[in-house]
Amino acid sequence: MLKLQDKVAVVTGGGSGIGKAICELFAKEGAYVHIFDLNAEGAENVAKEIKAKGGNAQVHVLNVTNQLEVITAVQVIGKIDILVNNAGIAHVGNIENCKEEDFSKVFDVNVKGAYNTLYSIIPVMKSHGGGAILNLASIAAVVGIPDRFAYSMSKGAIYAMNLSVARDYMKDNIRSNSISPARVHTPFVDGFISKNYPGKEGEMFKKLSDSQPIGRMAQPEEIAKLALFLCSDDAAFITGNDYPIDGGFIKLNN
Repeated sequence: MLKLQDKVAVVTGGGSGIGKAICELFAKEGAYVHIFDLNAEGAENVAKEIKAKGGNAQVHVLNVTNQLEVITAVQVIGKIDILVNNAGIAHVGNIENCKEEDFSKVFDVNVKGAYNTLYSIIPVMKSHGGGAILNLASIAAVVGIPDRFAYSMSKGAIYAMNLSVARDYMKDNIRSNSISPARVHTPFVDGFISKNYPGKEGEMFKKLSDSQPIGRMAQPEEIAKLALFLCSDDAAFITGNDYPIDGGFIKLNN
């Protein structure tokens, strides 16, 4: 029996990285996946891969910071059983080198984007008897990470928003949980290293990997497996929790 048979899932930022892995696994487990992404090419490629393997996926090219665009897409979809708030951007720097426009952009994508999808989709879930929400937080929400001021702020907001939603909508049979990954090996990581450390890519990759107590970064597919569990009926008794998936970073990094 497929874990998400006949479920309808919305995944924001599903065109690459962790979002891509979640879309592919959810589709494999029987969900009809709706990919919300600003990158049309990336999202279409993911949908194409899903369909080639017999799954179902639809792309919605939109900006999660634009509430009207999100509401319009949600109205087109209709019934929604699962929401994964994955879309996000990073920023490297402390408060002194975080310009106002940098702060606003991180907040808009990471926090307002999640607010927009929650605002649009929770009423739909209520009208159809419930649902499961998963929010992508980060270890940066609960431990101090150097030069991640704006990013940490945004993920701390996600951590708190998740608790609020879980508490407010238990009576509506809506569960809300979050995942807090440590470093995950995505195309973003490779791009960051090549841009900032040209000629030292291998050295920096090893340094970042070694910063995890387990000795490596996570793979997107590993994050997707935890997402699958929390969004499936196997986790029917779980709500209002955050799950570090961090290779021991929070508690064993000493």
